[in-house]
Amino acid sequence: MSILIENVSKKFGKQIALSKINLEIPTGNLVALLGPSGSGKSTLLRMLAGFETPESGRIWLFGKNATFFPIQQRQIGFVFQDYALFPKMTIFENIGFGLKIQKKAVDAQVHELLQLTQLENLSNFYPHQLSGGQKQRVAFARALAVEPKILLLDEPFGALDVKVRKNLRIWLRNLHEKIPVTSILITHDIREAMEIADEIVLFQNGYVEQVGCPQEIYEHPATVFVQNFIGHSVVPSNTSDKQISFLPYGRK
Repeated sequence: MSILIENVSKKFGKQIALSKINLEIPTGNLVALLGPSGSGKSTLLRMLAGFETPESGRIWLFGKNATFFPIQQRQIGFVFQDYALFPKMTIFENIGFGLKIQKKAVDAQVHELLQLTQLENLSNFYPHQLSGGQKQRVAFARALAVEPKILLLDEPFGALDVKVRKNLRIWLRNLHEKIPVTSILITHDIREAMEIADEIVLFQNGYVEQVGCPQEIYEHPATVFVQNFIGHSVVPSNTSDKQISFLPYGRK
């Protein structure tokens, strides 16, 4: 088990951010944290990253109690919505930055990631010369360069237009099949979660409403909230339930 969240709670003032959360995330899975704004998704992601600590409960990473581990000991990679690329560095330099800081060999690893993310011809370009989708692929490559055990994705496609988002969803799923690092994705896009994730964790008001694979959550919602949140958002008015399948990209 990669990640075990054990009875974790957190408040900000009188506001409950998370209440007695218990989750297990298997090694190599891509899990989507889904729910309305303020439901607790980002708080949990920040705790996994080490930016926040729980008021109660424990966070286990790969069998170790990492509740109070500093960020640098968690072996985590980050991909954010705003890319956070270094504007005065080339794409090659951006991807290799973490390796250079860790004093590891750069060239071979960066060339491999350039090929994997389909950026080989852009290695000498600068961020301002790239499209939004290309910048996001650079951000993924940079996060993967340091070989993290866990990849945290905070609405990585939120700033992109619909067509680019769709293409990158397919690209991310394929990338995850090649490099099955344990990944946690925050998204407000229900279809995105349904198509990408191995498993979905659906939050409301600091509580977990349901955990399950996309098909299970769609076909067997555990609560009225889940039924309304998922069903009303993804089913077009002229389409029957039987016409829709959310098995991501043909996986069984």
